[in-house]
Amino acid sequence: MDVIRRNTDYALRIMVNLASNYMKGSKTSRQLSQEEEVSGQLTSKLLQTLKRAGFVKSTMGAKGGFELAKPPSEIAMLEVVAAVQGQITLNRCVLGKDKCPRQGSCPMTAKLNSLQQTIEASLRDVSMEDLAELVIEN
Repeated sequence: MDVIRRNTDYALRIMVNLASNYMKGSKTSRQLSQEEEVSGQLTSKLLQTLKRAGFVKSTMGAKGGFELAKPPSEIAMLEVVAAVQGQITLNRCVLGKDKCPRQGSCPMTAKLNSLQQTIEASLRDVSMEDLAELVIEN
């Protein structure tokens, strides 16, 4: 089981590409598809998802394309993951008391809750700017 699903990985790659290009103009769906080695159809679908979530904006016309809708420092990895695949959960018991009837007596609940919080905090602490800087360094 992947915590970060394949489509989410592709969406993150597209976002990092746009973050690396922030304030330098827009990129077409085709450019992003080729540069990130994602099918054109899936790239278009992911861009629409990212647009609905408010992370990217598009412009029409000959010089049109996609760019980030806000600074990359303001977009957390956790937000992108949630927009594409929904909330990451280790187990249903971390979703709250109504989701697991054994929550009060299960020895794993506290540990799973702690791990859940660690994963969410780690993803929340990484911005698209942070990831773009890693790309630029390499």
